Amino acid sequence: MFTGIIETLGKITKLKEEQSNLHITVKSTISKDLKIDQSLAHNGVCLTVVGLKDDEHNVTAIWETLKKTNIGDLKVGDLVNLERCMQMNGRLDGHIVQGHVDQTAKCINLKETDGSWIFTFEYDADKGNVTVEKGSVCVNGISLTVVNSCDNTFSVAIIPYTFEYTNLQNVKIGDFVNIEFDIIGKYVAKMMGK
Repeated sequence: MFTGIIETLGKITKLKEEQSNLHITVKSTISKDLKIDQSLAHNGVCLTVVGLKDDEHNVTAIWETLKKTNIGDLKVGDLVNLERCMQMNGRLDGHIVQGHVDQTAKCINLKETDGSWIFTFEYDADKGNVTVEKGSVCVNGISLTVVNSCDNTFSVAIIPYTFEYTNLQNVKIGDFVNIEFDIIGKYVAKMMGK
């Protein structure tokens, strides 16, 4: 379980394909503090730490993860948002995030608005996912508030701090991001038959 509050950025240093799996090596300031078998969100994708060395850690993405997320599009040198799982003895600053990405969405508009940014994303609504105005959504692992909700698009407003300390600074029109829709919204949508 995560909160969507990004701790740090990690840099992809190595990618290795093995059958339908992708082994990923990430260098970060928190890698030295990790443990084998620990859950760690990478762009919002919960992956298990399988190897450690100095200031790098290794994770493996399987075929199911690769087909639902943008993890397979990563290149050496790319930055990923990292968050360790939440501790149950503190404040929940973001929202409840499982690290189970529902689908990807395409950035269709990006506008700087006098010191902040508005990102608009388009997703496949046929998969049954929904957003609501002022509801929560997780974009590349970042807990954000929806400011404009439509049937297959939504927008989020990004403050300077979030822009500077996450990989949203590198997202351009046409890029795909990982989306985890709000868990409560998913249950309500299912119960209402959407």
